Amino acid sequence: MTQIDYYLSTISPYAYLAGDRLEKIAGRHGARVTYRPLDIMQLFDRTGGVRPPARHPARMDYRAQELARWSEHLGVPLRTDVPMVNMAPSSYAVIAAQEQGGGDVGALVRGFLSARFADGRDTSDDAVIRDVLSAAGFDPALADKGLLVGAEEYGRNLDRAVEAGAFGAPFYVVRETGQKFWGQDRLDFLDRHLSTL
Repeated sequence: MTQIDYYLSTISPYAYLAGDRLEKIAGRHGARVTYRPLDIMQLFDRTGGVRPPARHPARMDYRAQELARWSEHLGVPLRTDVPMVNMAPSSYAVIAAQEQGGGDVGALVRGFLSARFADGRDTSDDAVIRDVLSAAGFDPALADKGLLVGAEEYGRNLDRAVEAGAFGAPFYVVRETGQKFWGQDRLDFLDRHLSTL
């Protein structure tokens, strides 16, 4: 079975805009997705990127226009007035849920992204984490029980991303071929690549 490593950040608007397209593509090709949440700011630091607050105003202005364009193009509401939050707690929950199984990890990731970018909720808040876990079919207690395994794997995911050549999020790597796809706007290329395997 083809394996896709999905490097993501639960605070990435571009991961939010990807919606469920990755899961649909994987389903069509019989591929398996491994979700690898990571600290996107540290990934920027380690791969030559620039954290958003330090970017030139011209880049940030373009980013705002591009997000609005993609939101309209995809017909997906996108709130850009959301404050920065700690991405670690929601990432730990995704990691712990994937480890435990029993629910829909893709729905969980989308749940956190939608809570933030559609509903404007604080995805670092325990109550929000529990709600999103429950809605995706997982035990809400994973918000507490999964902290240790989540924290350890979270750091490893950052190392894996750097080793795999990832430098942003969302970032998709097909393990068998080493082909890399950066951004929700490259999902069509991922789909095409999987059709050749």
